[in-house]
Amino acid sequence: MPVIQITMSEGRTLEQKRELVRVLTKETARILNSKEENMRILIYEVSKENWGDAGILGVDMK
Repeated sequence: MPVIQITMSEGRTLEQKRELVRVLTKETARILNSKEENMRILIYEVSKENWGDAGILGVDMK
């Protein structure tokens, strides 16, 4: 059973996450020649105060 783990910053709408899960499920199943019901997708949302990029905390980026 393929498992896709996504880590992203908070702020996406429920509809965006629904579409992401739908499209990733469909395309992953197609590419791997597997059944969609075997796909698992986990979304981990991280607040901008809990990640950094190039030495700058997410909440401090413009």
